Parts: sequence; structure tokens; C-alpha cells
Amino acid sequence: QVQLVESGGGLVQAGGSLTLSCAASGRIFSFNTMGWYRQAPGKQRELVADMASGGTRNYADSVKGRFTISRDNAKNTVHLQMNSLKPEDTGVYYCKAFTLVADYWGKGTLVTVSS
Repeated sequence: QVQLVESGGGLVQAGGSLTLSCAASGRIFSFNTMGWYRQAPGKQRELVADMASGGTRNYADSVKGRFTISRDNAKNTVHLQMNSLKPEDTGVYYCKAFTLVADYWGKGTLVTVSS
């Protein structure tokens, strides 16, 4: 079984920064893509950013220029540096990892941005 565990969420004022981390454990060979999704209250879960094993990054338009995703393939970790946070960034942030045959989700970490 593969487990993803997120950390780094919390309460921050608008304009502040947070860094989220996700660590994978279990029977892992390699992940093709690792990324972050978020779900705001009353809204659908949406992609925030993801990163392929080869280094290609993909960002939601709403976070471009403010968030940076990085990963360590050897350690099976992925991070999300979030700067210039806005109240609309509030939500539960989930880590997701894809292999060729399956995808895995973490349980999420709450980010709250106060105005």
C-alpha cells in the first residue's frame, strides 16, 4: 500500500507564505506525476499544480507567479511553496501521485488565509 501524508498547512494572513510538503511511503516504484489539488468550501476539488518526473510543471492560472511546485524523485516527496496568499486560496490541499496503473491521494491539509 502507498500512503501520502501532507504537512505544512495552517492559518496565515493575506500576503503571507506557506510551504506544503507531501511524503510518500509504502511499496513505491516511481511516480509519473505528483501534484497538489485543493477544495474550497462548497466547491469542487481543483488542480493547483503538478509536476512530472521529468520536470515539467503545470499550474492553475489562479496561482501562476505565486506558487512553486518542486519534487524530489529519490525521496518521493513533493512540495508547494505558496507566496502572496489570498483569502480565495483557502481550502483543503491534497497531495496526489500517479503511477502507470494507479493514483493515490493524501488525506489533506487545511490552509486558511485570513483577510
